[in-house]
Amino acid sequence: MPLDKPKREDGPLIILRGNLAPDGAVAKVSGVKVRRHEGPAKVYNSEEDAVNAVLADEVVDGEGVVGRNVGPKGGPGMPEKLSLSTILVGKGQGESVCLMTDGRFSGGTHGLVVWHIAPEAQDGGPSAYLRDGDIVIVYQDTKESTMKVSEEELAKRHSETALPPHDSRGVHGKYAHIVSSSAKGAITDFWRKENDYS
Repeated sequence: MPLDKPKREDGPLIILRGNLAPDGAVAKVSGVKVRRHEGPAKVYNSEEDAVNAVLADEVVDGEGVVGRNVGPKGGPGMPEKLSLSTILVGKGQGESVCLMTDGRFSGGTHGLVVWHIAPEAQDGGPSAYLRDGDIVIVYQDTKESTMKVSEEELAKRHSETALPPHDSRGVHGKYAHIVSSSAKGAITDFWRKENDYS
């Protein structure tokens, strides 16, 4: 198709923004019929905890599963999170449960998924202060990724919440300390000027 006559306005991936992802997040929308999700969050600090909860039927339709601390710094290195989305799809919850993470998914991932939430939780991004039961919204049409938590409440949680320590040993520790946000390419060219990734 010519560039001035595309088959659709957006491609299979769209960038979402909002108070849950101020620097952006990625949503794969190809093959997904649900255009808007709004529901309570279930927050997990590791993929293992989230997988165990889904397998134990602790996650129900309408919820938003949030997996945090698995981004470039938190992983460290953004390990692939294919298992969780595959299990949800296998249980028939691929579009009834929204899966959100500061990590990454495979290109073969199916279902209602949002990844690369930036800034990541490990770096003090808003998802670090998200709690179970907070209402999260993902809306394709407005390219929105938000949470219904007031600025005042977020500030209060910020003062009350201790972020997990960076992995501080060996190569992982070095990587976690110098890697940039996924929104800036998750690169380690730390000697360049801030925000200069040309």
